[in-house]
Amino acid sequence: MHFFERILQPPAYGWKDHNGHLITPSTKQIFKEFFSRLNIFKDKKNWLPLLSWVKILCLIPFFFIFIIYFLEWWTILAAFIYSMIIMGTHGTIWHHRYCTHGAYTFRNKYWRFFTQNLTINVIPEEIYVISHHVHHSLSDKPGDPYNAQAGFLYCFLADVNHQPIAKDLSEAEFTRVQQLMEHTGVTSNTYKQYLKWGSYVNPKSAILSWILNWAFWYTAFYLIGGHALACTLFGAAGFWGIGVRTFNYEGHGKGDDKKRVGTDYNLKDNSINQLWPGIVAGEWHNNHHLYPKSARSGFKPHQIDLAWYYIKIMHTLGAVKQYKDFKKQFYIQHYLPSKMKPELLQPVEQTAQ
Repeated sequence: MHFFERILQPPAYGWKDHNGHLITPSTKQIFKEFFSRLNIFKDKKNWLPLLSWVKILCLIPFFFIFIIYFLEWWTILAAFIYSMIIMGTHGTIWHHRYCTHGAYTFRNKYWRFFTQNLTINVIPEEIYVISHHVHHSLSDKPGDPYNAQAGFLYCFLADVNHQPIAKDLSEAEFTRVQQLMEHTGVTSNTYKQYLKWGSYVNPKSAILSWILNWAFWYTAFYLIGGHALACTLFGAAGFWGIGVRTFNYEGHGKGDDKKRVGTDYNLKDNSINQLWPGIVAGEWHNNHHLYPKSARSGFKPHQIDLAWYYIKIMHTLGAVKQYKDFKKQFYIQHYLPSKMKPELLQPVEQTAQ
C-alpha cells in the first residue's frame, strides 16, 4: 500500500469496496462517523477534529451578535472583506501554498510566524496539510479525503471523517508525517506522544496558540473599532470557517466532469477554475492541480491572484527568500499549444530528396 493510502485514518465505511470502487456512504453513515469521531470520551485521540469544530462553535455567537446588535453598512462591508477576501486569501497563502506545497520559503521563522497569524486562527494546519497531500495523490479516486463524487456531506464533514491522520502509524511512517509538517513551525509530538494523542501536534501547543491568537486579534479589533468591529470580524471568520468546507465539492465539479475547453487545462481530474474563488482567494483550482507547487496559480491576465501578490510583495521586501512560479511553463506547455491550429499539431512529414 502506498504511503498516502495509509497515512489517513479510514472511516468506518471504508474508502473503496473489494472491486476498488469508491464507497459512497449514506447520510446516516456520514453523521454516525462524524459524531463518533468527535467523542473524546470514547477515544481521547479524537481531540483534534473536536477542537476544529469547537472553534467554529465558539465563533457562531459572534456572528449572531453581529447580526443582532451591530448590523450597519460599514460592519457588513467589513464582514464581507474579512470573510471572503482576507480569510480566503490567507488560507491560500498559508495552509495551501506554503504549509502543504512549499511553493515559497521565508527568510526566517519570524516572517513565518507573522504570516501564520495574519488572521484569526480557525483551521488546524495538521488536518489541512497531510490530507491535502493525499488529495493530490489520489484526486477524485477512492481514498481522496474530499472526493466530490461521494456527495456534498462527504466533503463538508471531511475534516472530521476523512482528514485526521491514522492512529496506528509506525515510527517510520510518523517520521514521514513530521517531514511533511516540520517546515510549518508547528511543534511536533514525539512518537510516544503521538501514540497517546493520535496526532502530530500536541494538545497543549494547539490550544495555547489558539487562545493567544484569538486574544491578540480581539484586542486589536476592539482597539480599532470597539466590540462592533471585533464581533463582526470574529463572526465573519466563523462564516468563512463553515463556507470553506464547501469548496472542494464545488471546486471538483460537484462530482461531475465540468471542465471547459480553453479554461481548464489539467485533464487528469475534475478540478475546475472558478471565477469567484479565484478572484477573492487566488484559488484557480484547475491551474493549481496543473502546477501544485507554484506560488502563483492565476496565470492568465484576468486571473487575479491576491495570494500571489502577497508572496511577491513579501519577496520584494526580503521576507520571502524564494518562490516557484510556473506561469511561463503554463503558457509554453498548455496555453500556446491549445491556440495552435490542429494541423500544426500533427507531425511534419519530410520526403527524402
